[in-house]
Amino acid sequence: MSSMPSQAGRILVAATAGALTVTALTSGIAAATAKPAALGCRASMSNSRPRDYTTTDVHVHSASRARVTTVAHYRTTSTKHHASAGRKGNATIAYYISGATPGYKVTVSVSVVKGSRTGHCSTSFTPHR
Repeated sequence: MSSMPSQAGRILVAATAGALTVTALTSGIAAATAKPAALGCRASMSNSRPRDYTTTDVHVHSASRARVTTVAHYRTTSTKHHASAGRKGNATIAYYISGATPGYKVTVSVSVVKGSRTGHCSTSFTPHR
């Protein structure tokens, strides 16, 4: 009769379901850690087709008092702005459109943070002359 060699050490088994991760070890110890739920984020532009040398606003809605960071990705550069959402979760961040490349779609990446929760969303605009 052949015998199977025993495995020394621990075997790690990880299962993820939704926002809960469970890790079990063969030594009988198990740990569960809850991942914070993603923070909601919605973004839109006040004018998605702004003329050069005008201002367009990024409207962001998230959690009350969340920290908001926006980055506009132009053809040759990126511009970052910061703000805080108000008690209703709204923030407005102005972008002055100087001589941006006409017809180039500028994506605006938005990140929101409140405590250990984070969220991401985006919007865009296309400048014209």
